Amino acid sequence: MERWINSLMDTLGAPGAGLAIALENLFPPLPSEVILPLAGFASATGRIDLIAALLWTTAGSVVGALALYGVGALLGRERTIAIASKLPLVKVADIERTEAWFGRHGTKAVFFGRMIPIFRSLISVPAGIERMPLPVFLGLTTLGSAIWNTAFVLAGYVLGDNWEQVSHYVSLYSKVVLVVAVAAVVAFVAVRLLKPGSGARRS
Repeated sequence: MERWINSLMDTLGAPGAGLAIALENLFPPLPSEVILPLAGFASATGRIDLIAALLWTTAGSVVGALALYGVGALLGRERTIAIASKLPLVKVADIERTEAWFGRHGTKAVFFGRMIPIFRSLISVPAGIERMPLPVFLGLTTLGSAIWNTAFVLAGYVLGDNWEQVSHYVSLYSKVVLVVAVAAVVAFVAVRLLKPGSGARRS
């Protein structure tokens, strides 16, 4: 992974780091906790310009998020409900509650979601489904991504050869988020199995 990212930056410069981050949005297994501090380290060694690294990685985040917003917009509410209603244990009432929640907290979800592993990418899809105004989505995504990216690019820049320390701590953070998400899913399934008659599907 490090070799591939370094190769992108050696070939394309700072735009290579932006491309890697755009792909990370589309394919979450690509780790931003490696790409961003490595871009900072490349800036510290003079291989790419620091400001360019910050601008291009943020641009990459926005492009990747915009692509997923487009997926959500194309999918639309009716298709989402049709697909979700066929999933085991998922009811239309669940989708309606999610819609209501996003209607109340969508702007905060998009902004802070850019700083949470896994959800960094996923949050763009419901924003597209709910047709959040594009200028609002782009503004929140740009600001949230700029904060996240700047923190980790600068950490890699300051730590230099020890940039991998950033990846270590963010990896721990990602694992905690994953455990919480899995626990939430398990709790949802347990409640639904214990109360099979609650929240019946509605047409």
